[in-house]
Amino acid sequence: MKGETGTKKYLILFAILFLPTIIYLFFVYSKGEQHFAHLPFVTYTDVNGETQNRKAPAFGFFDQDSTIITQADLKGKIYLVDFFFTSCPSICPIMTANMMKIQQRFKGFEDFHQLSFTVDPVRDTPSVLKDYANERMIDTEKWNLLTGEKDSLYSVAYKFLSSAMEDSLAPGGFLHTEFFVLVDKEGNLRSREDEQGNIVGVYDGTDAQQIRDLIDDIKVLIAEYNLELKQKNQ
Repeated sequence: MKGETGTKKYLILFAILFLPTIIYLFFVYSKGEQHFAHLPFVTYTDVNGETQNRKAPAFGFFDQDSTIITQADLKGKIYLVDFFFTSCPSICPIMTANMMKIQQRFKGFEDFHQLSFTVDPVRDTPSVLKDYANERMIDTEKWNLLTGEKDSLYSVAYKFLSSAMEDSLAPGGFLHTEFFVLVDKEGNLRSREDEQGNIVGVYDGTDAQQIRDLIDDIKVLIAEYNLELKQKNQ
């Protein structure tokens, strides 16, 4: 009787300690496949009814050091985009603070970059952007603040699923979306799905929960590329 009781205890202990691990390994490595979280592509339907990945647009603007930055400079990098202006009295300070939080979180990742496009290029010259970055101790090696021709900036905003326009009634004289947009190393826009399975496309740069979601999604995207490198080395 005592022997049976002891055997049952060992079986229960084994189940508690090892069974979850065995089940996990079975699902992860069954059929030689590795299962991991995948961050969905942001897509659209073209004129032929085909689903296409939405790509980051081509651009070329001056940064805070008067250096021209183009989309080609971001090739091979994961990067985050937003639109702001330095004299913005409303949402921009929150957005910039959250961009700074994200930069701090991923400062150790060489292949992660950030871009902030001004919507007020007349006032936001490279020198103004440089002062803005210095005042906030932004690491401009991995975060460029960009300015250029107004219509081109507004066109790029639209292609990044954002909007920007002059509006004399808006705080600071400009209206722009609060969105953060995530781009992968191949220039594809990426984001998570909502609870209904719809691609959200963008992240609210003023919302604390969405910033936490974005940080998690950047981790997922980094992990995807790390796994690809590991598989190639094998």
